[in-house]
Amino acid sequence: MLDITNVNKTFFPGTVNERKALRGIDLHLAAGEFVTVIGSNGAGKSTILNITSGKMRPDTGTVSIDGKDVTKMPDHRRAQFIGRVFQDPMAGSAPTMTIEQNMSMALERGQRRGLALGVTKAKRERFREELKSLELGLEDRLKAKVGLLSGGQRQALSLLMATFSGPKILLLDEHTAALDPQRAALVSRLTAETVDRFRLTTLMVTHNMEQALRLGTRLIMMHDGRIILDLNQEQKSKMTVHGLLQEFEKIKGAQLDDRTMLQ
Repeated sequence: MLDITNVNKTFFPGTVNERKALRGIDLHLAAGEFVTVIGSNGAGKSTILNITSGKMRPDTGTVSIDGKDVTKMPDHRRAQFIGRVFQDPMAGSAPTMTIEQNMSMALERGQRRGLALGVTKAKRERFREELKSLELGLEDRLKAKVGLLSGGQRQALSLLMATFSGPKILLLDEHTAALDPQRAALVSRLTAETVDRFRLTTLMVTHNMEQALRLGTRLIMMHDGRIILDLNQEQKSKMTVHGLLQEFEKIKGAQLDDRTMLQ
């Protein structure tokens, strides 16, 4: 479903600030696979998401989605294939628009838009049913402005909207990191339920190793622009946070503690 092949990316090439963000990355996700990505700061985790979404182009290498080469396709055209939830709850929705208006825009993502009624009765009924799955009472607040919602409510809404256009790939960029523990647990649960419900091929970046082990069907660890560990579902089920730290030290001969990984 998602094929990232021999991708390299360097920021500020030829300057004193040159930094190799990705070094010959090969990553292949089968349809329905849910991969969590962990690693030290600057390992290249978010760069992979940005290149997959089309926000950045690789220096070399290719990105294919469902067999289609999208390497040179801009992000607004890739929107029909990709749903994304960002770390900042404010980034995935328009605060001055209502819940139903935001959901209507998400429903049209990646499609041609003309002059038509934005929120129809049929759409409103669909939105109400979809919102019930969040169990947050938002189905009774369709005309409330999104800016009035809490961070957790807003992130849950963003997660729901990211699935509306029937994306082939779901990208989650530390989407629980800015939430308090209770809301983070809620959004984590909703993430697992949503991915399973829609059978989404998912790539989730997180600094939380416990979350990375608990969610998903596969785990990869990155360091210095490379994938240094790739665990399948069976291997991941037997792994612990302490074990991940030991693997990092064994592979890289470096010291890495929970604080470094989770910050």
